[in-house]
Amino acid sequence: MWKRACDARGIAEAKEYNKQRWDKSHMERDIKEGDKVLVSTLKLKNLEGPRKMRDSFVGPFTIIKTIGKNAAEVKLTEESCRKHPVFSVSLVKPYLQKEEDKFPSRKKNPTPPGIVEVEDSPGPV
Repeated sequence: MWKRACDARGIAEAKEYNKQRWDKSHMERDIKEGDKVLVSTLKLKNLEGPRKMRDSFVGPFTIIKTIGKNAAEVKLTEESCRKHPVFSVSLVKPYLQKEEDKFPSRKKNPTPPGIVEVEDSPGPV
């Protein structure tokens, strides 16, 4: 009898510990209809080039409707319309508009790469 009580308490403590670890890093995705999102290329096939060289996300695409909490139907472009348009929320992330897109008249001023000079060291002493 005593052993069962200890086992049940241990299981309850383990559940609570795991819940705290999950809640610490988990964030609910708040995605609504009309939002612009990027879609992960992880599950997409027939994209050009090796997987290492591809972008991690493609888009932006517009959400047509949400299906429950965990899925979203996305309006795909002409070249990607053969794919199934419903994606898990874990494969979608919100699109953040770049500053260049917000201000198209602003001049882009890329910084040149810095020159690094390395002094010859005498080696181990």
